[in-house]
Amino acid sequence: MSGAAFELSGVVFDLDGTLVDSRRDIAEAANYALVRAGHAALPHAELESFVGDGAALLMARAARMEVKDERVAQMVATFLDYYAEHPIDHTALMPGAELALSALSQYRFGICTNKPRRTTLAVLEGLALTARFAGIVAGDDLPERKPDPAMVHEVARRIGVPVTEVVMVGDGPQDVLAGRAAGALTVGVRGGIQAFERLAGARPDAMIETLAELPDVIRELIASKRGL
Repeated sequence: MSGAAFELSGVVFDLDGTLVDSRRDIAEAANYALVRAGHAALPHAELESFVGDGAALLMARAARMEVKDERVAQMVATFLDYYAEHPIDHTALMPGAELALSALSQYRFGICTNKPRRTTLAVLEGLALTARFAGIVAGDDLPERKPDPAMVHEVARRIGVPVTEVVMVGDGPQDVLAGRAAGALTVGVRGGIQAFERLAGARPDAMIETLAELPDVIRELIASKRGL
């Protein structure tokens, strides 16, 4: 949709590396699962590079195994159990997140994450964020995960707005690709978990350094779509 009639009704956030800095807690849970399975612990920076595509791929990459290996499933179970018990030991909002949520409160908010629902809710509840989101779509809610657009379509449905009136905000290429394929606007956030080169390569409609810039960028995107 374009022209003067364009409206924006919803803002959908990725979770890890976008809305919250959960890197250390994810890495510590992954290392706990690796060690319990007889593997060596890995540097946190290496583990962080495996984040973004769900718990199964995280543990498969960390253990150098195929994701369908039965041993990976056991490591995932251990990872999830540990992480659910330690969801916010070191996790906090990303810079500018509170400012953005407050300044954009006229919009319907959603979460669209490849993180499993169990740990997604543990993090959001631990940080007292759950009530601020009208809809949450997690990595095991649908058969598909980002960059498939199905998750963005579903979160738009859950927050009750047309997907063409949504902006998808994320730190990874999967967020941008999923949002674009669904027909949403996209904003990339630098400085999260995902490498900047991969994020930039997905070509979001706008790029910001921190979420503090999001309100201004959204106003600019709306003006551009309306031809103002």
